[in-house]
Amino acid sequence: MHRHFAPPAFAASFEGGSDLIGGGAAPAADLIKDTTTATFAADVVQESRNQPVLVDFWAPWCGPCKQLQPALEKIVTAAAGRVKLVKMNIDEHPSIAGQLGIQSIPAVIAFKDGQPVDGFMGAVPESKISEFIDKVAGPGAAATGIEDALAAASEARQAGDLQGAVQIYSAVLGEEPGHPQASAALASLLLDAGQTDDARSVIEQVAEDKAGLPEIAAVKARLELDAQVAALGDPQALARRLEANPADHDARFDLALIQNAQGDRTAATDSLLAIVKADREWREDGARAQLLKFFEAWGMADPATLAARRKLSSLLFS
Repeated sequence: MHRHFAPPAFAASFEGGSDLIGGGAAPAADLIKDTTTATFAADVVQESRNQPVLVDFWAPWCGPCKQLQPALEKIVTAAAGRVKLVKMNIDEHPSIAGQLGIQSIPAVIAFKDGQPVDGFMGAVPESKISEFIDKVAGPGAAATGIEDALAAASEARQAGDLQGAVQIYSAVLGEEPGHPQASAALASLLLDAGQTDDARSVIEQVAEDKAGLPEIAAVKARLELDAQVAALGDPQALARRLEANPADHDARFDLALIQNAQGDRTAATDSLLAIVKADREWREDGARAQLLKFFEAWGMADPATLAARRKLSSLLFS
């Protein structure tokens, strides 16, 4: 049965609210503090029995430390109490760093249950800090809420409630801009509705290091195909050309692109396979290459892809 789902934070994003998933963040003053050799045991060792504590070992002369600290404080604040951050100036308090064997800075060591459990060195990007916090503290309520929302949006889409799916995906992106799965799903729905420019805008928000994920690549492939189709002209004119000359592979190829854009994947497959069967060398095996692009755009598990792969294999290896 279709489950209507809207976590409070997502609903608020549509109604003008600004709450984050999992509740408001704890005040930064409660999450971030400086420590000394004398207070280290209380600030770090004892406090880490309540939640993980990250210790940032730094010095005023350290350029990378100055790069790391703003990002570190930002991500810790956004984590809303899942971890705390304690900063230790090793020029003023060198003994703890020495005991832990820290030889270069910046160095961040995570303490949990009174013990150091993990760490990293250097001015890493924000995404790596977030991954580190997830590793030592586990996924937060925000991640759990997003997973639930994505599942609900998928159910809505399967049930035909496309507007509901769009709203949930949009809300996810309001909470986590550029979320790859939500971006791909929303862009796909927009493409289905003919809103190509909006779909492209959504995909452009995905970070470069996520742009190669299969779901993002599939949407980009669809956008490329749409761009091709826009310049192809009248499908009826192409059909007339084929009636006059069945060996007009250019016309058949362009017609396949239009058939795909119209959602007739079987016809698009058959058109390209007809070219492959007649002339494998045409455009340097261009018909087969285009069919592989279709597979990427449709998704490797799509029924049309599976059926077309069987036809292609039969043709190539018969």
